[in-house]
Amino acid sequence: MTADRAEGLARTARALADGEVSARALTERTLARIEASQPVLNAFKLVRAQAALAEADAADRELAAGGASSGRPLLGVPLAVKDDMDVAGEPTAFGCRGDFPPKAADSEAVRRLRAAGAVIVGKTNTCELGQWPFTEGPGFGDTRNPWNTGHTPGGSSGGSATAVAAGLVPAALGSDGAGSVRIPAAWTHLVGIKPQRGRISTWPWPEAFQGITVNGPLARTVADAALLLDAASGSHEGDLHRPPAIRAAEAATRDPGRLRIALSLRMPFTATPKRLHPVVRDRVVTLAERLAALGHDVAEADPRYGQVGLAFVPRATAGVAEWSRQVPDFSLLDPRTREAARMGRLLGRAPLRLARRAEAALHRRVGAVFSTYDVVIAPTTAAPPPRVGTLATLNGWRTDRAMIAACPYAWPWNVLGWPGVNVPAGRTPGGLPVGAQLLGPAGSEPLLISLAAQLEADQRWYEQWPAPVPDADCGGSPAQIPGTETA
Repeated sequence: MTADRAEGLARTARALADGEVSARALTERTLARIEASQPVLNAFKLVRAQAALAEADAADRELAAGGASSGRPLLGVPLAVKDDMDVAGEPTAFGCRGDFPPKAADSEAVRRLRAAGAVIVGKTNTCELGQWPFTEGPGFGDTRNPWNTGHTPGGSSGGSATAVAAGLVPAALGSDGAGSVRIPAAWTHLVGIKPQRGRISTWPWPEAFQGITVNGPLARTVADAALLLDAASGSHEGDLHRPPAIRAAEAATRDPGRLRIALSLRMPFTATPKRLHPVVRDRVVTLAERLAALGHDVAEADPRYGQVGLAFVPRATAGVAEWSRQVPDFSLLDPRTREAARMGRLLGRAPLRLARRAEAALHRRVGAVFSTYDVVIAPTTAAPPPRVGTLATLNGWRTDRAMIAACPYAWPWNVLGWPGVNVPAGRTPGGLPVGAQLLGPAGSEPLLISLAAQLEADQRWYEQWPAPVPDADCGGSPAQIPGTETA
């Protein structure tokens, strides 16, 4: 096991089970990596150093007593979770300022990770209430991309993505309400899975953000993301959505067979200007060509999205309004958040009911593409990751326009509640990662994971790492940081 960066999730679990390393030593290394990187990358909102070491000691006692065969697949493995998930004894600020009280109990997803034996080393940064594709804010500062610290890792699960991409932890949980797992996965060269709605519980919320937000894993390999998905999956009795169980890790070992794949480059209608960056287009088309070379039937075709945005806005803003009621001091929220909460209160009645009822029709119209094709491949974002600070100081309207221009592809699958998997698609000439998403209908995670694993075996993206983060002062402008000169 290397000391400078985390090994993969499955490799770490095996090393612990085989006695190659103790959970205590592994957790100490993890905490040291986090501490060393925090001044530059700022991936973590809080670090549970003493609690994590106590959990590691308990894992070592269990391992010594033969616990490796106890059915706890992550026993002693250090993991991180996004700061919208409750960890007992810690606050859940969800990117907001204010004095948040500690939570009395774990969220269901965290409870399941603990049941699998994981050591929770900390909670990762996220933008305020997960609204934007960047991870910056006055409550915690700027989280930076380990591939180029002048650029954002994306959001809203940017802290989790940075922690995994930099090798601080082998994998982490994030959440995805409009691409918030897939976008940072694309911009940090990771595999990110947005599961079927309800696959990973959002309890203590019966559903999150009116059903558009789900929890999902970020990892460097498909097998690791699938292993974390299996460990975190499962329902709470209070959940509104409880899909049948799948075996994601098993799917990662299967050949997907010959598939019909639709390459879709058309963006859903938003009434705002946007353009697919030519480098992103080239990388996604090249990946589609590799799928064809692997034996799949690939053709250009687009889902019929229609006015899907009309079903998204009421649900998203109503979710912001609901969450903002949990904040100790509403006046400390970003003006854009307060504006979204007011909009959510206005749209949270008849428009919200109409938006929810529209989902069945959207399933039929968008899902018609799957009568001809098995999988859709599309860009995850329209642009490479922007520089830190590009969106954080804009007003609400300009933020929305910039956000849609950069990330117009991911959010329709949140309205539908269906799964998608981001896979690395390459990098720009300046070295910034971009991604492609594999999209399927309800319950199609096993197929998408099998296809992603086949593509990974061909592309071997996990062999690429960002350069070690310099011991730099990130207090200045991005242009002052070494290595950020190229766009």
